[in-house]
Amino acid sequence: MPIHQKLSADGVLELVIDAPPVNALGIEDLAKLAAVVESVDDRPDVRVVILRGEGRGFIGGGDVKEVQRLPGFEGILGQVTGSTALTVGLHDCAVPVIAAVHRYCIGLGVLVAGASDIVVADEACTFVLAEVDNGATGGAVQAMGLMPDKRLRQAMLTCEPVLGRELASYGTVVAVPDEGSVPKEARRLAGVIAAKRPSVVRAAKKAINGSARRDIGPLYRQETALTLELNMRGDATEARETFVSGERRGYLSRDTSS
Repeated sequence: MPIHQKLSADGVLELVIDAPPVNALGIEDLAKLAAVVESVDDRPDVRVVILRGEGRGFIGGGDVKEVQRLPGFEGILGQVTGSTALTVGLHDCAVPVIAAVHRYCIGLGVLVAGASDIVVADEACTFVLAEVDNGATGGAVQAMGLMPDKRLRQAMLTCEPVLGRELASYGTVVAVPDEGSVPKEARRLAGVIAAKRPSVVRAAKKAINGSARRDIGPLYRQETALTLELNMRGDATEARETFVSGERRGYLSRDTSS
């Protein structure tokens, strides 16, 4: 997966995910992106990170077909390990991370957005927690950064989409009228932050993380332990096969198929 990187003169590092057709992330993709995010800690020239997707939408989830294709539990273990590294990396990144989300944000994409510091999305953007349809259980600890408890439970248990304008009503997303405005607003916010004293911004993010006390790593591992149990029983494999076959992919009509 190409990860296009561009560092502006004011210290804004833009990371663009480009994995056609829908930006579904495989195991190697997750490792590469996590490594880039983690490297920011040792880069004083970076003041803010913008993470966005190229093409039809933000992130179309994990690569379910890869999980099915790999032998044994290699696929699901790789996805769990990779998604943990990436979301922990985003949350713990030394500088603020802005997720610029357009059109759709599915499964893993919601986790990535939830682990970011600021989320900019178009009002009609669909956020779908598709884990249950894929035989998985994790993601609540990241997604709670986007919606309150009862709404989160509904979204996870039904796999029905939540619109960007609704998340904006909770104050967790900066909603803009259309997808073309997403990168512009993300860049504007990044510029405002980048103009401030870097050492203070880095310290402020660390302080916020400490007060929020959202320890994503161990909590996500705890959640996904049930996913691994479902895989050992065979229930998760059957759920993914149904998902891939298209029988329960109503939301994939929004261009979210991997």
